[in-house]
Amino acid sequence: MSVSHDTIIQIEIDDSGKLHIKPEYEKFIMIYRTATEVHWNTENNTLYSPTPRDWTYLEWFEQIIKVVKEECSCDLYITEQTEWINIPNQLKKEIAKAQQWP
Repeated sequence: MSVSHDTIIQIEIDDSGKLHIKPEYEKFIMIYRTATEVHWNTENNTLYSPTPRDWTYLEWFEQIIKVVKEECSCDLYITEQTEWINIPNQLKKEIAKAQQWP
């Protein structure tokens, strides 16, 4: 099975504290079936996590990327054009480092 690739055009922490990742093209409507607490918001076309309890936002980011790769055969990656909304600078640096992006 081949792996597709898509860019992350937006990363956001919403008002309720959920982390949202918006791919440019791909849609993951059935991702809830993975039973990994990763969900798809059909209104905003974003993958999202629950509000962090035991895990950090970085761990949730990594979980979402991992689940999409392993369960949906798609690599998601940030670019210089990725829009960051309500993401603290430290978290942005951690996510960039996790993706080996400067």
